[in-house]
Parts: sequence; C-alpha cells; structure tokens
Amino acid sequence: MDVSAESFEREVLEASKTMPVVVDFWAPWCAPCRALKPILEKLEKEYTGRFKLAKVNSDDNQQLAAAFGVRSIPDVMAFKGGKAVSHFLGAQPESQVRAFIEGLLPSPSELERARARDLRAAGDAANAVAALRKAVHLDAKNDLARLDLSELLIQLKQLEEAEAALAQIQPDADLDARADALRNALAFARAGGSEDDLAAKIEASPGDLEARLALAGAYAGRRAWREAMDQLLEILRRDRAWREGEARKQMLAIFNLAAGEAELVAEYRRKLSSALF
Repeated sequence: MDVSAESFEREVLEASKTMPVVVDFWAPWCAPCRALKPILEKLEKEYTGRFKLAKVNSDDNQQLAAAFGVRSIPDVMAFKGGKAVSHFLGAQPESQVRAFIEGLLPSPSELERARARDLRAAGDAANAVAALRKAVHLDAKNDLARLDLSELLIQLKQLEEAEAALAQIQPDADLDARADALRNALAFARAGGSEDDLAAKIEASPGDLEARLALAGAYAGRRAWREAMDQLLEILRRDRAWREGEARKQMLAIFNLAAGEAELVAEYRRKLSSALF
C-alpha cells in the first residue's frame, strides 16, 4: 500500500494498534530500494495478514520522512500500538528481513490472549478463561493476560483463582492501576455483595463513601469507566480530602486505563477539574 502524509495516521498509526505495520521509506531512483522491495512484498504475502506493508515515497513526502528522522533510504520502520518500535537501514538479505518481521509478530501467548478477547465478546466466557490460562502457561511473564484472566474470574465468582492470578502480577507502572482496581473488585466480591446491593446501600445512605468507593472499584474491575468515575466524582463533591484524596487518585488511574477512549477521558478530566476547583 502506498501511503502519503495525508493517509499516514489512518493507514499506519491507527492500523498498528491492531497489527504490526512495516513502513518502507523509499524513492524511485534508489537501487537498494528496488532490491529490497520484492523481499518485503514476498514476506507480506507469505505471512498472509499477520502484518501490513506500507510504502512511503520519501521524495513526495519529505516532511513526513523528516518527521521520522529518515536520512538515508531504504529505511524500514515497524509500528506497533501507534508508535515506531524498530527499524533497519539499507537493503538486507531475506533472512535478516524475515527475522525483523518475526520479531514484530504476536507470540503464541499473545495470540491466545487475542483469541480470549474474541471469545469473551461472543459470550463464551468458559473458553475465554481456558484461552487465558493457556496464554499464561505459554508465557509466565504475560501479565496482561493474567489481568484479563483475573477480571473474568472475578465476574464468574471464581475468586480463589482470581486472587492467585493477581498475586503473581509483577509491579509495573503501566499495569498497577488496573491491578489495584481488580483487587478492589475482588475484595468487594469476597464480601458477598453485588453491584445492585451496593447501589441500594448508597440510595439508602448517599453519604456512605466507603460503599461508593467499593462500587467504583466493582465498575472499574469490569471496565465500566463512566460509571466508576461518576461514583468517584460524587465522593469528591462530598469530601475532597476523604482518605487523603483516594477518589482523585482512582480517577487519575482510570484516565490511564481508559486512555484509548479519548473523548471519555477528556470529558471526565473537565469534570474532575470542576470538582476540585
């Protein structure tokens, strides 16, 4: 696919959030580019949809090339999750290009996690749990799969296994907020209540901030971000200093967790600012 400055965000940055995108910065006059092109195209066909190949004519898109620091060509860059993650320069033999591509592709553990996501969306929770257990078995360091597993187990009331999975998650600045939210949801589930029970408790006693925090944790545990933040905002409106600003801390954590929902996060950043000031 030929990509220009106008289509780069859509065809490369956004697309790389669902699969790796390999971008070949080239020019028609470049002999090494012509040598590399058939290798890249061969591998794209061979891997049948496991990565996307995009080509940028650096002569026609000089500002785009400059933005990514392209100084010589061919410059082949890999994008994952909306950002450049690796690159190589010059015409390389097929074996080295293949190794570069292999390093971008999802591992067997990541593929099982993705399969679990599809199963869960289809309502097949039992097989989603099985896929996530397999993902963790294939890669004991895959804490994203372990978090997904914990979340699903809490919803299924399989609390012992959920607790064991959460206990194995290693500290990580990118994952800590979600892990904490799930621990809150687990503690609430162990208390034997339900979201309906907590909602009824709050209706009977609107000033019960502990119940509101527990309900926010239950919502966050299943990624109901809006509902969770509404409860946290109400805590802030009633007592900003409660528990040394715990509601504000939880709001900030959810902003990180829900970063992919830009409009929702922006809306609640404004609401948080209004509640605080």
